[in-house]
Amino acid sequence: MDRDEAIQKARTEAEEMYRNGQFLCSEAVFLVANEYLCKPVSDEVVKLASGFPVGMGLAGCACGALTGGVMSLGLKYGRTQAAAPTPGMFEAAKELHARFLARRKSVCCRVLIRKFQMGSPEHIQQCITITGEVAADVIDILSRDDLPSIQSNSNGETNG
Repeated sequence: MDRDEAIQKARTEAEEMYRNGQFLCSEAVFLVANEYLCKPVSDEVVKLASGFPVGMGLAGCACGALTGGVMSLGLKYGRTQAAAPTPGMFEAAKELHARFLARRKSVCCRVLIRKFQMGSPEHIQQCITITGEVAADVIDILSRDDLPSIQSNSNGETNG
């Protein structure tokens, strides 16, 4: 599968997970990214993304798809050892945030859904669309080689 196909597949799969009620925004984005990266972590780790929908547990703050996207980028660019470098992490997260902001003009869930009644078909459709957009952006960023990532050597140590 080429890069464009992987990006489109991510969008479609994340949207379907949300549309079918399987997972919400942050969870769907995370699961799609984990799958794309050949499951570096168990699918059970999706639990970590479960508190982010509707702006962090219904608080209306940062969009759950975006926060799930940043978590997903950590699968490639994040660290597991104290004080280890995180080459590419801040650049990738900033880029994802900038893309989201350019497209939607706000990253605040409360602002993004203010025109809709909570749980209405219009609200749900917008969130499905945003989830797909972020999943596609995440796979686009993860599939590039211009950002450094942490690599494990044969001893399990990381190199930045």
